Amino acid sequence: MKKLILAEKPSVAKNIADATNAVRKNGYFEGNEYVITWAFGHLLQLYDAKDYDPEMKTWRMDKFPYIPEQFRYKLKTDGKNKEKADAGVVRQMNIIKQLAERPDVEGIISATDDDREGQIIADEIFLYLKPEKPVERILLNEWTADEVNRGLHNLKPNEQMQSLQDAGFGRQIADWLIGINLTSVATLKCRGKKNRLLNIGRVLMPTLKIIYDRDKEIADFKVTKYYKLKGIFETDSREKFEGIYYIGDNEKFDMPDELETLRQQIEGHPAKIISKNVTKKKEYAPYLFNLSNLQGHITSKYKGWTSDKVLKTAQDLYEKKLITYPRTASVVLDESLIGKTKKVLEIHQASSPFSDQMKFHTSKRVFDSKKVESHSAIIPTYMVPKNLSDAERIVYEAVRNRFLAQFMPVAVAEDTVLHLKILKESVPGEFVAKGKIQLEPGWKQIEGIDSKEVMLPNVKKDDVVQLVKAEVNEVERKPPKPHTEKTLLRVMETCGKKYEEKDDQEMMMAILSGFSIGTPATRAETIKKLKDAGYIKAKGKSLTCTELGKNLVETFPARELFDLEYTGRLEKTLSDIEKKKHTKAEFLSFVEDFVRDSVEKIKADPNFGGTPGTAPLHTEPVGKCPECGADVVETEKAFGCSAWKKGCKFTIWKNDYFIQSLGKKVTYEMVKILLEHGKVGFHGCVSKKGNKFSAYFYYEKNPETGRYQWRLEFIDPRQMAGKQKEGKEPTEFNKRSVKADNMD
Repeated sequence: MKKLILAEKPSVAKNIADATNAVRKNGYFEGNEYVITWAFGHLLQLYDAKDYDPEMKTWRMDKFPYIPEQFRYKLKTDGKNKEKADAGVVRQMNIIKQLAERPDVEGIISATDDDREGQIIADEIFLYLKPEKPVERILLNEWTADEVNRGLHNLKPNEQMQSLQDAGFGRQIADWLIGINLTSVATLKCRGKKNRLLNIGRVLMPTLKIIYDRDKEIADFKVTKYYKLKGIFETDSREKFEGIYYIGDNEKFDMPDELETLRQQIEGHPAKIISKNVTKKKEYAPYLFNLSNLQGHITSKYKGWTSDKVLKTAQDLYEKKLITYPRTASVVLDESLIGKTKKVLEIHQASSPFSDQMKFHTSKRVFDSKKVESHSAIIPTYMVPKNLSDAERIVYEAVRNRFLAQFMPVAVAEDTVLHLKILKESVPGEFVAKGKIQLEPGWKQIEGIDSKEVMLPNVKKDDVVQLVKAEVNEVERKPPKPHTEKTLLRVMETCGKKYEEKDDQEMMMAILSGFSIGTPATRAETIKKLKDAGYIKAKGKSLTCTELGKNLVETFPARELFDLEYTGRLEKTLSDIEKKKHTKAEFLSFVEDFVRDSVEKIKADPNFGGTPGTAPLHTEPVGKCPECGADVVETEKAFGCSAWKKGCKFTIWKNDYFIQSLGKKVTYEMVKILLEHGKVGFHGCVSKKGNKFSAYFYYEKNPETGRYQWRLEFIDPRQMAGKQKEGKEPTEFNKRSVKADNMD
């Protein structure tokens, strides 16, 4: 008797066949113990809406929201003719069915990728064919012969993978519900605008918002300048070095005239070295690659690369048995891999010019089971590559070098800081000179990193040097840079949270918790979909919103989709389903409620998808501009100062994101009260956490940025009742103030 092995792709089936001495047949391999066949990724797909209800062939607004009572699957349709199944899929499904029903096949082994997507690729087929034979699961991180044979002797019943299956099917159905309903209704609402499809998705929208926010930061950035005083000092032996003038911890000054006066006073004066601090600093190799870090590394280093290309190349290397599973969020290895990793190091160490410096160790920076979720970091296998393409070589060498770097010596640098005091009583501050010398290059040799060295002369405390030249330098504050695929992937991975280098342990655990935008497997595809939908564009490595993408972010009524916290919680819930902390039913019930609510919001919102100019505008001024005193008037998109031609930029946008995020709207009446009283009260505001509250809203100018922003004062709603109707200034009472950007 034999067992049927179902692989995810033909290339993986070939690897299993090589390991089990199976020979090629028509659509499968066969050996003494195993029959091996394959899928082509997903062979099945969820029904289209029209498959449940023929009337759904034509989109009508009254048909949405559309939520099937039971979700069903069909064979994947042909790419050109959606009315029939793909011929290759039909042929392969028949082969799988025939092999599963063979009398000499006693059981089936699912050998798809060890993640939720791989799990349902096989489970879809089993649910469709309903084989009457036991199904087992092989879970591997690589497809080398040793690992395949080890895995075949450590099979699990497929029933034990139920939570992984639930997470996979939950993700699939949630994306169908959100995509079908919101895409359809949004497209219908905007049908008059170039008649194009608006692709709305659970992961697409927050990713678009990340790029939009960076674009807005750049557009709103006001160029400012600051000034530094640089001194060039000379020792008795004529060695020169530079220092920067500080008062306390500040080296940036707003008044160049004051620095220029100081420069004239001190130039040519001696200075005394009042302190010298020399510290040796250990510089550890960066962690092993997970997929996002590998994509960021390659796309930032090489022209013409996208994160999607990196993933596809890494997947090819994985299927060629050259690297471990690439779709991982982990940057360390499971401790069970210590023995195997030592053997892999010995093989690759032998061909390295730095082999004599490498030493195997089991540091927590490399092996830590607590920081591994499903799959360990990406490393090479023991296989030595031959005939790699240029693209494969770039990705493979990055993975191999990062792996070898872990076992190289730690790099050591010497940092020197000199503090110098001008020998003149009237000078308040001091100059600081910094130097760095790379004492031991260590792992940097293998990654080809040349450290910049800043040499300082051999001076000591209490030495006196001469300030031979001083100059005031003007520095222009730079706006933030547009997102690249590297920076975008990091924001998606950490769900917008920023972690300092010292917080890398906290960052690692946050990533592994599942609280993110998308998964390692889907982020590259998401970026590609945004480009294909026309929402973003790439110029060189920079990513920016198109006008279509910008308008969608500013006007789309279902604001939760643009909230990184909200989307992160959805992704974490899927991760928690895998861990049996939540159920698929609970998750889908929540998603269905969200879809119903969002569809109604889109239908009811007059500012989304309507014909411009249909809503009547108030002709009388709404109030006086707090900036210049001119009239504030209503336009199609905003309430703005009528003196805009004279340079006044005071504006309150009708689609203000913050106001909308709290479930409110910018209206003529609201702005009128705001301009008259300096604040406006709202009942029933809803925070990100779903809490309801009442508050006064102030629209105030930030003296540092010159931009207006909202400030809130939480209030007891009973004390606000009737005050605005009477036009009276509210009385004072206990309240709590919060800025708009801190609102939760």
